[in-house]
Amino acid sequence: MKFIALAALASTAALATPASAGVFVNVENNGTRLGSDYLGSTTDLHLGFEGGSEKFAYYIQGGPAIVDVQGADQDWRLSAKAGGSFAAGDQLDVYGEISMLTSDQDLDIDNSWGTKIGAKFKF
Repeated sequence: MKFIALAALASTAALATPASAGVFVNVENNGTRLGSDYLGSTTDLHLGFEGGSEKFAYYIQGGPAIVDVQGADQDWRLSAKAGGSFAAGDQLDVYGEISMLTSDQDLDIDNSWGTKIGAKFKF
């Protein structure tokens, strides 16, 4: 249900805002290997919106995801991400992201969630 609300918000922003105001398409593949063994990958096909100011930037994106696990059929699911960054100083940015991927009912796997938080120091 949260994903549906997130997707509705992203598509409303995309439809209500001119393309120059921060609407984007993001295609991203995240693969996993353990040593020389390929374990799988997820390819996100997202529509998103970004904005902000000199001190703060944010984005929200979502759409279908192609999940390819070694030894299994490809699976289509839904995924979404939201994040932002804050200029804490002239040489320091702090950022964070939350992401989700819907469940796989065939394999009895729940929704998966991820978080990212970090700092970038500029020299």
